[in-house]
Amino acid sequence: MPVEAAGIFSAVLEFPLNSSVTTLHDLFQSTGFVVARNVAICFAVVFWLGLALWVNRDARRRIGDPILVFFATLVGLVLPYIGPVVYLVFRPAETLDDVRSRRVELEALEQHLARSRQACPVCRSWIEPDYIACPVCATMLRQPCATCNAPVEPLWQVCPYCASAIAPSAVDLDAALTAEAKTITLVDDIPLVPQPETRAADA
Repeated sequence: MPVEAAGIFSAVLEFPLNSSVTTLHDLFQSTGFVVARNVAICFAVVFWLGLALWVNRDARRRIGDPILVFFATLVGLVLPYIGPVVYLVFRPAETLDDVRSRRVELEALEQHLARSRQACPVCRSWIEPDYIACPVCATMLRQPCATCNAPVEPLWQVCPYCASAIAPSAVDLDAALTAEAKTITLVDDIPLVPQPETRAADA
């Protein structure tokens, strides 16, 4: 009797374990689990390749060196899911188009500032708006006002600083127009679009 009781007790203890193992084995071998597993693997592979493709496209937009683009794509492809994160940490903050547009804006601003500055009609050195004579070649640029000694343009009829009338005899229209034409010619010589530098071989 004690031997039979021990056998029944061991059989009772082993029955749940055997049944659970059999249930898990049947679950893993079932068609639904196999299909779900294959779909999950396909989704993971497609997502991995999509991230690598995104790394390649983003690197081409931000990096000008093809070798660095290749290494960035390699990092995104060799290290699944971790490579794109590493690339996000080290990628440039601006795209190449942003860098070009900022450079063009800076060049346009510099050209606008250069065009707004006046130049001497004789030696073409930069002069300030309140200069009466060119400090380089001593050319008289303006006449001082007889009342307030402020610099007066040759074509002005009234001093804008003290509202005093300027004598017509002091106005030389031919000289004033010639100086104005030289100034306009100097301003027109500055190109709006940066020109490529000419090499000695092309000259």
